[in-house]
Amino acid sequence: MHPAPSLILFTTLSGLGFGLLVWLGIDPSPPEALTAFAWLALAYALCLSGLAASATHLERRERALMAFRQWRTSWLSREAWAALVSLLLGGGYGLSLLLGRPLLPLGWLTALAALATVFCTAMIYAQLKSVPRWHHRSTPALFLAYAMTGGALLSGQRWPALVLLGLTAALQIWSWIDGDGRFARSGTTLASATGLGAVGSPRALFPPHTGSNYLLREMVFVVARRHLLKLRVLAALLGFVLPAALLLATAVSYFNFICLALHVAGVLLSRWLFFAEAEHVVGLYYGR
Repeated sequence: MHPAPSLILFTTLSGLGFGLLVWLGIDPSPPEALTAFAWLALAYALCLSGLAASATHLERRERALMAFRQWRTSWLSREAWAALVSLLLGGGYGLSLLLGRPLLPLGWLTALAALATVFCTAMIYAQLKSVPRWHHRSTPALFLAYAMTGGALLSGQRWPALVLLGLTAALQIWSWIDGDGRFARSGTTLASATGLGAVGSPRALFPPHTGSNYLLREMVFVVARRHLLKLRVLAALLGFVLPAALLLATAVSYFNFICLALHVAGVLLSRWLFFAEAEHVVGLYYGR
């Protein structure tokens, strides 16, 4: 599918922000006063920037508030509610930190709500049977792993970050390899898509359109296989290998920023691959 910049920024920034909220919420000795305000301000800035980026992807932005009405059936609506609850709980927890009276149970609730928000974001994609690469339990697992890893790096949790870098790298590499065969394993073909399999093996005589159209631009994005391997290796190096190597090599504080910058660059690239590699079944009608 077409890797829209707004969705790449949304999933990356919001994952970092809500991941940071998780670590702030479960910290047994949280920061207080102005230090707490600074950390929460950073988390909110990331969360709100990501959500604003997602809003730019909407065709009719004035309908964004309507997403809150469909919580019974829409993961997008559940994500909106979970994000709102996370930010409200985080605000209450932040106020308790500013007053020097930390309400730790409120912090735990904030962390749970933040994790729920990331999970709902992932399920927007994992629910799509039309994209077999996404329609898998590894999709929410990856989103949660990335959020926890980025949040650990951002909050300076050195050893948890090292462990999470290794686990997320293993999960991402396995997801790339296993995802390459999910479309074939789904059993979706032109015969099953048209319902004509009982009478033979149908093939398209002519393309559905003679020129470009919305489906081709958004749903049938093709990347050369030789480029994908290079991009995967680069994403793994930036997102996991180099940050882990720097964390192991030194404990100097300013290296944490370099580790975080490298990791975020790797996440942006892996998110681009997440969308670019997703094969939509509509491509069958175009011989893709």
